[in-house]
Amino acid sequence: MRGRFHLRERRAKQEKYRGMASDRKAYQQTLPKKRMSAGAVFRNEDGDVLLVNPTYKEPWEIPGGAVEANESPLQACIREVKEELGLDIVPQRLLSVIYKPESDTSTEALSFIFYGGLLSTTEIEQIVLPEDELSEYRFVPPEQVRQYLLVEFAVWRLQQSLTVWTTDKTLYLDG
Repeated sequence: MRGRFHLRERRAKQEKYRGMASDRKAYQQTLPKKRMSAGAVFRNEDGDVLLVNPTYKEPWEIPGGAVEANESPLQACIREVKEELGLDIVPQRLLSVIYKPESDTSTEALSFIFYGGLLSTTEIEQIVLPEDELSEYRFVPPEQVRQYLLVEFAVWRLQQSLTVWTTDKTLYLDG
């Protein structure tokens, strides 16, 4: 008899927890949502930073893009690098996480910047840009990125991320 009672009790608890889990998910679906993006910093042997020129907007950027539903920032970065550069590269590590508050022109967002690594001459020669999305790429000395990125937030985000690329640190930036 004791065994049956415990079995019923255990089943009742399992049902209760299942109900709580669905309530938790329903509650979580009511919470605010944030946009997320993921990008990669690549360098060449001279230490220059890879920038890409989108055809659909100004100005230049690092390779990357939006994190899709049910996709991690790392998975998004890998996908975007493949889509934008034609390279199968797994970033070496996370450089920074940036929170950008809501503004007059955009909603709040989280941005994840990964270090993609040093591209060899062979890898650079293998870059294939999607013509409908990117018109060109260029390696730019870090001190000249401001001339290409133009948007002050993008310049700041990249410059801050570059400060830790040779370390084992990860930055959290509140923009």
